[in-house]
Amino acid sequence: MCGRFTLFATYEEIIDQFDIQKAFDEHYYTESFNIAPTQKVVAIINDGRMNRMGNLKWGLIPSWEKDDKTASKLINARSETIHEKPSFKKSFSQRRCLIPMDSFFEWKRVEKKKTSMRVKMKDDSLFAVAGLWDTWQSPTGEAIHTCTFLTTEPNDLMKDIHDCMPVILPKEHQSIWLDSTIIDLNRKTIKTEDKMHSFQLNFDEIVDVNLLT
Repeated sequence: MCGRFTLFATYEEIIDQFDIQKAFDEHYYTESFNIAPTQKVVAIINDGRMNRMGNLKWGLIPSWEKDDKTASKLINARSETIHEKPSFKKSFSQRRCLIPMDSFFEWKRVEKKKTSMRVKMKDDSLFAVAGLWDTWQSPTGEAIHTCTFLTTEPNDLMKDIHDCMPVILPKEHQSIWLDSTIIDLNRKTIKTEDKMHSFQLNFDEIVDVNLLT
C-alpha cells in the first residue's frame, strides 16, 4: 500500500505537462514533501471537452456510503479488481482521474525493521498515477469530492521493497485512461526499473516524522 507521496512541480509545470484548460487559482497550490491520506491532492479529470485540474480529498468515499469512515481505508485500489468491486466499479466506468506526483514513499521490511524508501524517476520527472474519484454528500449536505489511486504488481525495482506499486501511466496512455467511454483498457504501466530509482530516507528529510509511523 502506498500511503505518502510528494509533489514539487510548479503550478505552471503541471498545467503544461497535462494540457490543462481549466484549473483552480495558482494561489491555492502548494508544493509538498509529505502528502498524506485525507489531505487534499491535485487531480486531473477530463469533462468530455477539456482537461481540468482541481483538488480531491485522498481516500475514496463511494457516493452511496452512509458515513465517511471508508476514507482512510480506500486510499489505494488494486487495478486487477476495480471493475468488479462495489466501491470502485462505478467510478471506474464513469469517474477516472490522474494524480500527478514526482515521488512516493514506501516501507521496506528488512528482518524485523522497517526502512522508509523514497521512489522516483531517475531524471526527477513528474509522472501521473491512475486514479478514481467520486462525490459523497455529507449529512449536512456538503459535497465532498474524494479519490483513490490504483496499484498493480511491482516491477523488478519495487519487488525488493513492496508487493505492489502505483499504476504509473505513460504520456500516451493518460488521455485513454481519462476517457470513461473506453472500458476495455490495456492498463500498461511503467514496469521497467531502469526508469526508476529508490533510496533510503534519513528521518530528518521527513517534514513530519509522526505521519510516517
